[in-house]
Amino acid sequence: FTPRRVHAENQFNYAPIREIAFLFFGIFITMLPAMNYLAHLGASGTAIPIRTPGQFYFACGGLSSALDNAPTYLTFLKTELASLDAPAGATDRARVAMLLADPAGNRILVAISMGAVLFGAATYIGNGPNFMVKSIAEHAGVPVPSFFGYVLKFTLPILLPILILVWWIFLR
Repeated sequence: FTPRRVHAENQFNYAPIREIAFLFFGIFITMLPAMNYLAHLGASGTAIPIRTPGQFYFACGGLSSALDNAPTYLTFLKTELASLDAPAGATDRARVAMLLADPAGNRILVAISMGAVLFGAATYIGNGPNFMVKSIAEHAGVPVPSFFGYVLKFTLPILLPILILVWWIFLR
């Protein structure tokens, strides 16, 4: 809808958008087996070794930093919902209501949400805008660190202590 003249004046192109689309398509395809496995564990009643809010925070966050945060959140949520002692045939909506009504379940939901969102900043692929900004900066000739350079320069010394502090304050 935007006139081509405006795109040209702003040096806009779709290369970063195409790049992120291909990257995230690949991530979604490769993460499906792992996510299905977690969902199967929860649905089969097999206990996953994650029970405390802190464990959910770090496990969901760890996956969210390497995968996209939205499907990671949904997988952990579905896994927790499936592990609830709900009546046979209970809908996901009823299971979420059960989770929210229980103070311990509520903390689990908060931990999953916080882990999925906050750890997304740990890498370029943790959420879409991170990679989009990197691609746009590279296209404009701005030097940006490599994937591992970003982790070493920013994630480990700055973000990791903040994530641990968030766990300590809110989920311990």
